[in-house]
Amino acid sequence: MNSTPQDNKDAIPEAEAQELMRSLLHKEGSWVEWGYTCHKLQKAGYSTQKIFEDTGFQNSQQNMVIVASQVYDNLVQDGVAPEILEYFKGPRSDVLHEFRLLNQNQRVEAAILAYNKRLNIDGAHLVTKAMRDVSRMSQLPESFVNHPGDWVAYLSWKRAKSQKDLQQRSRLIAQGLKFAHSDSAREAIEKLLSDFSVVNTVSEPLLPIYRLETEDELPRIVPLAGTYPLGSEETEAVVQVENQQPFGNIKAVDGSYVPVPGWQVVLKAQDPITYLCSSDRLPKSLSGKVEEVLIMLDRANTTWNINSYFVVEIDGKLEIQWFESEPAEKIVGQLVLILRPKKILDEGNLTEPWQMDD
Repeated sequence: MNSTPQDNKDAIPEAEAQELMRSLLHKEGSWVEWGYTCHKLQKAGYSTQKIFEDTGFQNSQQNMVIVASQVYDNLVQDGVAPEILEYFKGPRSDVLHEFRLLNQNQRVEAAILAYNKRLNIDGAHLVTKAMRDVSRMSQLPESFVNHPGDWVAYLSWKRAKSQKDLQQRSRLIAQGLKFAHSDSAREAIEKLLSDFSVVNTVSEPLLPIYRLETEDELPRIVPLAGTYPLGSEETEAVVQVENQQPFGNIKAVDGSYVPVPGWQVVLKAQDPITYLCSSDRLPKSLSGKVEEVLIMLDRANTTWNINSYFVVEIDGKLEIQWFESEPAEKIVGQLVLILRPKKILDEGNLTEPWQMDD
């Protein structure tokens, strides 16, 4: 099998590709260079599987260093201090990867905060959530200022006020004091050390997560030739569709389609559409490995309510958000479900007849 990509405007000579593969295999340079190299090979048409086989870089590793190197480029373009750039070569690709959901200016602010606070991946995730949620608020409480550190402190302060468990309350107070940028924010959080009153707040609803469990829930899509009687010419003219895994979606002349089990929540949707998304881009982390999930939204339901998630457009991209009050952004549709692919332990067994020992 010829592994060299064909008819690709970004194609590179085979000798150059092999040299890039070799450099990845020996992990030459920093993770930033690895990201550039993986991206160049993928753009040239080399599959993630081919890169993995030749270099040992798994698909998830390729994705992380490519995306993180793009965030790193944002820091370079903004002219951040050399010591900050050197710090993130540490390696800290996982921290910069967390900032992928932010815009360019936010990425720079988040990275500087991560550098000053020496944040790990959990801290970076917390900063990303705060910057996405709090930065769109029309006004923060008077004690908090417009700074990413205060945004995280505000979320910690808000959660601590509603926490009955003293241990969790203390943890959130400590977290808020760690991130507080302004003296007024620090004072507001310190008041919780002597004020033990609990303020009830509205909690985010659970994400509507489903996973395919049985083969019957994942039908195979087969082309329809017409109605009997048919001749050989009609049957030969039918173009076979290619099922795309893991959800069995197909590409057709006038679009692409995907089968979804007929659960009640699906049938109730009046104008449903779907799209594919990586599970690490959801508003809440899912257990298990990062995987591709199917998002279904109902375009007919654009009226906000506090008990649902909604899909809105932010910076030209669809984002799933929960809003404590009616959002300023235009609602594209209500989130119907997030479908995880079926767990298949051994796909080969599904196509092989049962065999028994004598």
